[in-house]
Amino acid sequence: MSTKNEQLFAQARKHIPGGVNSPVRAFAGVGGTPVFIHRAAGSKIYDTEDNAYIDYVGSWGPMILGHAHPKVIDAVKQAADDGLSFGAPTPFETTVADKICDIVPSVEMVRMTSSGTEATMSAIRLARGFTGRDKIVKFEGCYHGHSDSLLVKAGSGMLDIGEPTSKGVPADFAKHTITIPYNDPQAIKDCFAKWGSEIACVIVEPIAGNMNMVIPTQEFHNTLREQCTANGAVLIFDEVMTGFRVGLGGAQAHFGIDPDLTCFGKIIGAGLPVGAFGGKKEVMSCIAPLGGVYQAGTLSGNPLAMRAGIAMFEDLTVDGFYDQLSVKVDKLIDGFQAAADKHGVNLRTNKLGGMFGMFFVKDAATRVPQNFDEVTECDMDVFNTFFHGMLDRGIYLAPSAYEAGFMSIKHSDADIDASIKAADEIFAEMAKA
Repeated sequence: MSTKNEQLFAQARKHIPGGVNSPVRAFAGVGGTPVFIHRAAGSKIYDTEDNAYIDYVGSWGPMILGHAHPKVIDAVKQAADDGLSFGAPTPFETTVADKICDIVPSVEMVRMTSSGTEATMSAIRLARGFTGRDKIVKFEGCYHGHSDSLLVKAGSGMLDIGEPTSKGVPADFAKHTITIPYNDPQAIKDCFAKWGSEIACVIVEPIAGNMNMVIPTQEFHNTLREQCTANGAVLIFDEVMTGFRVGLGGAQAHFGIDPDLTCFGKIIGAGLPVGAFGGKKEVMSCIAPLGGVYQAGTLSGNPLAMRAGIAMFEDLTVDGFYDQLSVKVDKLIDGFQAAADKHGVNLRTNKLGGMFGMFFVKDAATRVPQNFDEVTECDMDVFNTFFHGMLDRGIYLAPSAYEAGFMSIKHSDADIDASIKAADEIFAEMAKA
């Protein structure tokens, strides 16, 4: 790692806790010094010395069109010329709301927010207000942002610093959160059998992306929908990561499930700070000013994010976009898998649409992980070796074994071939070790 990155990290640590503004960026899970980025274009990000990296993080998902897409950048520049924020309605937020409701049938009304965390927090408050109940259900290894009720056995960056629950969360908050195993239909049934009349909502990543990428069974989702319906609980799909990412209709379209509420993240603003939650009109009508559940935000529906999102959706809704994206993911992940198999490295993979996951398991007989416990059994040392080997070869992966990967439409065959070649070299070195 360059001396300049080390200097920048030391400087950042003076006034920023840990030198980063989001924990996973600190490289705590993989060791070493973070790469400081100063620009990006297409499939690549560039550090402060202008070294290029083929990027499979994509700002944690939203850069599906690639970085600095000319159409999106032009939209943001034009929006900035008109003013950065008004704190008043604009026609652009209506356009984005219409587009989301048109694409996602379960969403009849939608409220913009400034982040995915704000969206999930607000959706839970809405579910509690709608049902008049307090308890919520979440799943081990799923991460839904850093609001108090949800930092109970959270995944993602919380795991990297060895703290599955956060200090500063009152016990009185946590006691209303029931955490059960992911991808376990019987656990859902048992939970509702015990607390059914007290459960306001179940919040779930329909495809987990914060304990790497875990694709659950159809039975899991069918059971969730059945139990929530039977017990009058609100089913919340947290599609902050999967929405418009694993397919145009998100994970709910893949599984054929209509949740009651859905949360979206910054992809709807082409990567700008934005989120949204929406769902059935009956539920959404409980939000102020229509109902008694309060939620507000000066930056909600920010015109820069809305106009960037409008530009992005023009490309996402073109026929064949997600087919092209899937072909790129297939080539990359099948190439990684073939290289691992050739050198006897125990790699297991998942993929759907523009999203993928890689697990280095400890035994050749081990299946693709299906839940949090199985993910934590993976060989983190092997992942760390792979991560740094790829970084040294100009391939940027998420600096954590608990994160999914993302493809953009701008990744070329040359990018993917270079990535597979790099992986093959690293696996060959592992085989010799």
